[in-house]
Amino acid sequence: MGSLNKVDSGLLMSIQNRLLKSSTYWGIKTLKNPMDFWVYQEIIYDVNPDYIIEIGNYKGGAILAYAHLLDQLNHGSVIGIDIDHSNIDQKLLDHPRVKLLEGDALEVLDIVVDFVGQNKKVIIIEDSSHEYQNTLSILRSYSKLVSLGSYFIVEDSICHHGLNVGPFPGPHEAIMEFLKVCEEFEVDKSKENFVITWNPNGFLRKVKEKCT
Repeated sequence: MGSLNKVDSGLLMSIQNRLLKSSTYWGIKTLKNPMDFWVYQEIIYDVNPDYIIEIGNYKGGAILAYAHLLDQLNHGSVIGIDIDHSNIDQKLLDHPRVKLLEGDALEVLDIVVDFVGQNKKVIIIEDSSHEYQNTLSILRSYSKLVSLGSYFIVEDSICHHGLNVGPFPGPHEAIMEFLKVCEEFEVDKSKENFVITWNPNGFLRKVKEKCT
């Protein structure tokens, strides 16, 4: 269960092409595998977070989707971090649960920490450059913000682990390196039970308080 080895590579590429060419949320172009997003809403419901932090926002469709889910919970906010927010859709800018922070995620970490504060329930979704060193640095730097029992989701670890796209080494290799030294997180394979996921080994659940 959860193994992309079972899935025809042509099917995966067909889904990828659909995502890149015409996938939208609320009219906003959104590059999000719908099976993964279904799992996200399950996680959001279970965790009931104070904050969802998405690193790498594109046009903001996913942030708006998270904000709509938080509307249903009547609780929480979304922080979107990106080096460039010039293409963000106006619908996102108008939503009261959304805060956007422009800049390199590693450089604005202190601002995020101050904004989130202490003892908050936090989910983090990493969807920026997918380059190995950047992903690893974000994992190491932002992991302290994830609350116990919550998730650090690393997107697009399918790069060269199901689809021959994106950087290599990339997110998957960064995840594996991170887990070597941070026993506070474990891969939650139950979140891959649709089999098709763009985040193999990328649903990291925090099971201990602090990374060493």
